[in-house]
Amino acid sequence: MVRNFEDEVNKVMDSMFENEMKKVNDMLDQELLISLIGEVNAGKSSTINKIIGKDIASTNPMPGETVSVDPYNLQGLENIKFMDTPGLNDPNDENPKKTLEFVQNSDVVLFFLNAAGTVFSESEKEKFTSIEKQNKDILIVLNKIDAAEGIPSIIQFVKNHTGNKYKVIPISSKTGENLENLKKEILFLLEKKGKDLLFAKSMKEKSAAANRWIIGSGVSAGVIGASPIPGSDVIPLTSLQVGLIIKLSKLYDKPLSKKAARDMIVITATQTIGHTIYRQALKFIPGAGSVIGGTVASAMTLALGYGVKYAYENNIDIDYDMIGDLFEKYKTREKKA
Repeated sequence: MVRNFEDEVNKVMDSMFENEMKKVNDMLDQELLISLIGEVNAGKSSTINKIIGKDIASTNPMPGETVSVDPYNLQGLENIKFMDTPGLNDPNDENPKKTLEFVQNSDVVLFFLNAAGTVFSESEKEKFTSIEKQNKDILIVLNKIDAAEGIPSIIQFVKNHTGNKYKVIPISSKTGENLENLKKEILFLLEKKGKDLLFAKSMKEKSAAANRWIIGSGVSAGVIGASPIPGSDVIPLTSLQVGLIIKLSKLYDKPLSKKAARDMIVITATQTIGHTIYRQALKFIPGAGSVIGGTVASAMTLALGYGVKYAYENNIDIDYDMIGDLFEKYKTREKKA
């Protein structure tokens, strides 16, 4: 006998909500360390200020001004540390040694180059080689592209001299050009370590992180929903959607109870596929193939994610009519794809 979808979700939520919440809270309890490396006046501090959306780092360009490796963080997020290291051409001989110590323990190393200067000078190459031996989670940030020409050639030059092993992200910390791409690359590196939520919470603009999780969940839901085994999708799909909702609630600092999460999933299912039993509609009707199941599961998860995100960003109640409209949009798009 096929159970009602609402009963299925209730059962699943009882066993998994606390587990998913603990997983996310454990992520937030970790320490995140991002090192900023580069010569004096490469725009390290101004870039971090732009990414975070607050002036948390000093932008004094005078050589020798930073005589130690100093952490910057935000109130309430003290376990996230942006380590502003002294410039590689700093006259204080002790600074480079101290920098390498922190590089070794960093989750991400942002190696800054000045596009308007002598890009990848001999001293920069030497320091890069030293840093690479300590940590390979490096993103090369080519800053000040607003004041330089021939950026594609410069990027290729840097790639050639680093063995084409690292991403080179051209940005302007002055104009904000391409900063979104830098954020995405940082999130990608941290996602592998389960620390992307931590970084996302430090940013004033959180949409990029939220969109990334929603799209990723939509893809995974499509795989789950495409399973040809009757009933095999309810537990993993609900788990996936609960995890997504919890991450979004933590990102936007919104309280979330088990009942609220359950209601979001059940009402979304009702709005998107009507009052029919979910599994019966997808798995037990002759001719309802796995492609249909994957399309519906993906579209439902995308609609749920974007609907919750919109409500959180605008501090309003969730609009389930809008979620229903989003479902139809994504279902049509998935079918065409």
